[in-house]
Order: sequence, then C-alpha cells, then structure tokens
Amino acid sequence: MDELKNFSSNLFDNFAPYISLMVHNLRLNEYKVLAYRIALVYLFYFIARVLFYLFNAKLLKVDSFADFLALCYYGLPFDTAAILYANVLFIVVSILPYKKSGSPTFQRGLKILYFGTNLIAYATNFVDFIYYKFTYARTTTAILNVIEHEVNLTKLFLSFVVDFWYVFVFFFLCAWLWFYLYNKIKFAATQPMKNIPYYSFSAIGFIVIAALIIGGIRGGDFKKSTRPINLLDANRHVKNIVHADIVLNTPFAIIRTISKNSFVKTNYEGVTDAVILQKVQPIKHYKNNPPTKPNIVLFILESNGREYYGSFNKKSNIANFKTYTPFLDSLAQHSLIYTNAYTNGRQSIHGMSSVIAGIPSFKDAFTSSPYPKQKIESLVSVLESEGYRTSFFHGAANGSMGFLGFSNILGIDKYFGRTEFNDDTEFDGFWGIWDEPFLQFMKQNLDKEKTPFFSTIFTVSSHEPYNIPEKYKKIMPKGDIPIHKCVAYTDYSLKRFFAEAKKSPWYANTIFVFVADHANATFYKEYRRPIERFAIPIMFFQPGSKYVGVDEDLAQQIDIYPTILDMIGYQKPFRSWGRSLLDKKTSIPFVINSTGSLYQFSRGNYICIFDGTKSIGFYKKDDKALRHNLISNRNAEMDDMELSCKAFIQDYMERVVDQKLTSH
Repeated sequence: MDELKNFSSNLFDNFAPYISLMVHNLRLNEYKVLAYRIALVYLFYFIARVLFYLFNAKLLKVDSFADFLALCYYGLPFDTAAILYANVLFIVVSILPYKKSGSPTFQRGLKILYFGTNLIAYATNFVDFIYYKFTYARTTTAILNVIEHEVNLTKLFLSFVVDFWYVFVFFFLCAWLWFYLYNKIKFAATQPMKNIPYYSFSAIGFIVIAALIIGGIRGGDFKKSTRPINLLDANRHVKNIVHADIVLNTPFAIIRTISKNSFVKTNYEGVTDAVILQKVQPIKHYKNNPPTKPNIVLFILESNGREYYGSFNKKSNIANFKTYTPFLDSLAQHSLIYTNAYTNGRQSIHGMSSVIAGIPSFKDAFTSSPYPKQKIESLVSVLESEGYRTSFFHGAANGSMGFLGFSNILGIDKYFGRTEFNDDTEFDGFWGIWDEPFLQFMKQNLDKEKTPFFSTIFTVSSHEPYNIPEKYKKIMPKGDIPIHKCVAYTDYSLKRFFAEAKKSPWYANTIFVFVADHANATFYKEYRRPIERFAIPIMFFQPGSKYVGVDEDLAQQIDIYPTILDMIGYQKPFRSWGRSLLDKKTSIPFVINSTGSLYQFSRGNYICIFDGTKSIGFYKKDDKALRHNLISNRNAEMDDMELSCKAFIQDYMERVVDQKLTSH
C-alpha cells in the first residue's frame, strides 16, 4: 500500500510540471477567469431585472415567484445579446495571444474596459426603474427624439438625481458589489513556455469564442435563415404582453433600435386598394352640417390621463374615487364628452401629430421619422383654406419637443413659446412657463387675433418633477401621487382662462376642444391595466350649442381632426385615418395604438394584439388587463379585425413613405 502511494506521488510529481505547462499553454486559467467575469455580468443583469420588477410591480403584476423565474429564464437570450454587445471588445482583448496578459498593467487596463462599458450599459436599466411608469415600455433610442430639442438637460438630470436619489443609491451599491466580486478572483501571472501549443490553442479558442459571440448576439441561433432576436421576440413566451418588458432589458432595447427606421411599407396578403378603401376609408367627406366658421381653440393637456377626471369616471366603479379637475368636471356638464377615449401614442411628441394632423405614431414618433417634411393635409391646412388664422402656444423653450419645426411644416401662422412670453419670472425652472400665466398670455393674444381663428395650446405644468407655483402649494390638493397637485393646478389655470375668455367677443362663437397628449402616473389599479394605460379624456365645449352629452363609443386622438371638420360643416373631401365622432352611420368606432413593439387594435367585441405580421392575441373588449387570450377560438369577427388592422398599417406606411398625406 505504501508503495502504491509512493508510486502515485512520484507520478504526480513527475507529471505536474507537464500538466501545469499544458494548462498555461492552453490558457485554461485565462478562460476560467474570463468566464467568471462574464458570469458576473449575468448576475447583475438578473439583479437589475428583479429591481425593475419591484419598482414597477403594480404595473407588471406576476402571479407567482415561479412565473417570475420563468420570465427571467426567457430573458437570458436578451441578456446574452446585450452583454455580448457591451463586452465584445473586452472579450477579444482578454483572449488575444499576449504572453504578458497577467501583468498588473494589462489587467488594470482590462478592468477599466470591463467596467467602463458594462456600467454605462447597466445604468440604462436603472433609468427604467422610474421612466417605465411614464412610457409603459422599455426605453429605446426614441428617447433621443424626446430630449434632442431640450435646452436644460443638465438641470433636468440634476432634478432626476434629487427626486430619485434612491435609484442612484441602488446603482452605486450594485457597482460596489460588482467591483468587490470582480476582485475576488485574481488573474494568475504565469508565463507560457511553448509557442506552438500556445498560439495554436489561442487561434482555436478565438474561433470558438467568436462563433459563440455571433450566436449569442443573434439570440442563441446560428442558422443563417433566421434573423437576430428583436424586441418583438420577447412576446413569444409570455401570456400577458406586459410581461415582455420583464423579459427584456434596457441595454438590449436601446442597442436593437439604433439606426432603425420603423416606417417601412408593408404588403399584407389580402390587403388590396379595395380593402383599404372599405376598411380604412382614408378619404373622408361629411355633409352632415351646414358650413359655419366658429373659432377653434384646442387644448392638448400634458399628461392628463382619464383617471384624474371625475366626469369621465362616473361608471368606473372605483371605490373612494377622487377628482382633481373640478373646473373641467363642471364644464363637462355642458359639453360632449367621450368616456372611452384613448391616445394614439405614448409620449408628448406623438400627441401633436395625432391630434392636429390625424397622424398617429406607433413604434417611433412620426415627427422624428425621415418623412415629416412633406405636404400634410391637417386641421391647419384645411382651416386655413377656409380663411382661418392659425397659432400654436407652448410655454417651453422655443423648439422643445420639435413642436416649432412641425408647426412650420404644417404651416401654422404664429408660434408662441417661452421666447415670446418674454418673462422668465414665471419660468417653472425646468420645462417652461407656468400654465396659469401662459394661458392668460394666450387669451391676450387671441383678443388681438382676427376671426375666425384656430389656436392650439400644449400645456406644460403637469409634468415631472411635478412642481407647482409656491403660492398654490397650500391651496391645491396634495393628492395620492405627485402628479395630482399638478393636474389640479392646470385645471385651476383653465378656470382662470375661461373666466377671462368669457369677457371677449370671440368666446360665444368658439368650439373648445380638450384632449391629453398621453396618460401618466396611475394611482387606481383599474388604470394600470395595459389598455387603460392609454386612456385619456376627449371633450368638446361650445357655449350654447347642441353638442352636450356623454358618448361611450370608442374614440381616439386622430378622431378630433375629422370631428371638428364635421362640426363646422366642411364640405370637401379630406385625408383622415380617424373618423368623425358625430358620424354614427358610415364608420365603426375603433382605436389603434402601439406599445412600442406591438399594435393594439380595439373594435366591436374584441381587442386584437398584432405583432406587425400576425395577430398574437384576441381579448374581449372588457378584458383591459389582457388576461384571457381567445386566439385559439378565432371567429369571423376576429379575422375581419386582423384584416382591418393590416389595412390600416399598410395604408399608413404607404402614405407616409410615399408622401401621400393629402386627399389629392
């Protein structure tokens, strides 16, 4: 027995140098350390996914811990793609055949490269801990369209740091832990001795790892016939479409949308010109009312979701409901209101084109696409052809959100911004002039305007960081969430506007239209449901007119343009994807919008979820949470809905790309 032990010991002693030499020449220690460092990235992406869910659990409710783990598992291909994009240079440098790779200088350089790329990518996940509550989608490069015209980005960022300091604390805690774990495994500074095995294995290792990187970036699929995974693929394994945002990660969403143009013409099977003419009716022509020329004043109210209005929630059955719009609620009693209305976009830059030009935005904003600089038939062009003077008011810095540029494209006569207001004592410090003084400024300018006029104001005060003038902080209701006091302040500002407007001669012959650009932070669980996240108010008020009542039909922002033309008795054909909300005979109420990756098409008895190629879900119209997918029991109505959705998208893309946004 002792002899056997001695033999084994001697054998190991004799072969140990060769084993060590093989390990060093084959670089196994280096690959082990590299694998550990990449595994750390996966660990912290998992931590970020958990935190993302915890911050947004009310919007992303998962039934069980097992279901959450399943979503994390389905997220691995998306994590892999993002991690490999961010680490490709680090990996390549790590596996280069450099015999002094174990030197402290080289390893310090690798560490800087590793954390420099990873922490930048990783930080974007933390943005969505907060930003997701406002957009209901993972952040993409579309955010650049939102901020590119803003002049006070530094101040806005500092405000974000102050208001959401705890997010930064979480980030720096994760970064510290990441540094700590990275340093736990030290790279052994060993020197390989044989060139041929060292460089041969390095070449083989490089080829294998390069292939793995390519496959990982594509989503784990090495077939040439398949495309790399994209945002849509996150919906493949989820029962509830909102859970796709748990599967995704923000670095992936940003990387996959770089230089992507979502405005691409389609050619769906079965969608012909005749089908488009029947299903979409892109050219409208109403003769329901005699020609008149009332003034039109359009209020696009920043972040004013339907949830905040008492007059729009009388049948919502929400226990202990609170309203934050007492003035607009009182005005609603003398108005025509639509309590089942929705936005056609998700952000402010989507609102202007949807409401004024009847052009919705789906994955990306139309105004930020390559195609807005064309002749566009809109409320502006049609009303100007009827002798109207047009103006646009926005209290932010001139050009903010791209509104000034789009105003010029539409042909609006006058633009009034923070520059024209010319009194920064009323500047809110972040976005623009407070709503109350700016609405008074608008009223004063309308008093000087020749009638008939069409004027639009886009308010700014109901916006994060949710501040109101000091003198109103003790007067306005605090509410249950920060935006409530801002909505109440804007409502009070409108009350002050109307108190003064009533004194003007133009008031009695004016149609006032109220609509939100998009919804915002929610308090009641009913409005956290995927469909209700797009819920907004639409209201028409004309002193002493017949347009009074409550309409529960589906309505959307793009319906405002044709509805106004129907109201004033415009007698000519015009381009519009929306419908007149007054027309109960020739059009079917519907709503179309996008989560950023999926289309949502509501009509009749169902809600259709369409991925751009095919329907992936049908839900009863009252299933706003999208819990019970009926696609396995498709019927004729569902088939017709899918065809109508395809027809809308096909006509939309063709007209936008081919510059056919007129009726001629």
